[in-house]
Amino acid sequence: MSDTHAIGGRGAVAPAAPLRLSVPRLDLSRFRRLLSPLVIVLLWQAASMAGLIAPRTLAAPSTIIAATWELLLSGELPHHLLVSLGRVATGMGIGVTTGAALALVAGLSRRGEDVVDAPMQMLRTLPFLALVPLFILWFGIGETPKIALVALGSAFPIYLNLFAGIRGVDPKLAEAGRVFGLDRKGLVRHVILPGALPSSLVGLRYALGSAWLSLVIAEQINATAGIGFLINDARDFLRTDVIVVGLLVYALLGLGADALVRAFERRALAWRPNLIKG
Repeated sequence: MSDTHAIGGRGAVAPAAPLRLSVPRLDLSRFRRLLSPLVIVLLWQAASMAGLIAPRTLAAPSTIIAATWELLLSGELPHHLLVSLGRVATGMGIGVTTGAALALVAGLSRRGEDVVDAPMQMLRTLPFLALVPLFILWFGIGETPKIALVALGSAFPIYLNLFAGIRGVDPKLAEAGRVFGLDRKGLVRHVILPGALPSSLVGLRYALGSAWLSLVIAEQINATAGIGFLINDARDFLRTDVIVVGLLVYALLGLGADALVRAFERRALAWRPNLIKG
């Protein structure tokens, strides 16, 4: 058989597909969130250079960057940052633990709700500034009142959201758990607490924001270190650049902590359907 007939026969070899190079596509959606802050910073710099914003009123972004670099090289910013982080970590640990424990007592028992909920609702309406003099009288002017304010500020969001999450669990899920033979302890562990997890994580995000806000107030109490002390010291010397650096540190710390909770939330609640696309 000739070669020509072999080509059209059963053992014919198909021609090779053309080689295609896959070029990775740039996902511009990741940069959309950065566009508006970048435009604001550029307009801010332009207004400062044009003399529309006085340095005493608000320093230019270039001046703020230079001040940040100076504080980093001198070691001041890392030192004050570590002090503030220690206060927030200690206060958050106390506040989250206390708020979660009280939410479990009130959420899982009607008697517990009668005992716990009314005092918590009254305390959460008190403004922090009104509590500062009382905390100074109780705890002095050391670290204790600062940590107590952070703990108080972070306890209420955890309590409110976890309590609402426990009470918002679908009764049909609890009934299904009883059908499968779960006792009260099993229902709490396998049905109620997992069902309340989304609300509790929302409460944790609010608690982080409240903790940083409480720290700003707490570090006004005779602080000798911390980001709040750095801001107060800069205020006395009319250093608006250093003040903005401190505020940016607060904002970035809050944003970073919130991002960590959101990352954990995506992993812990991977079973939830994502209804938002694009």
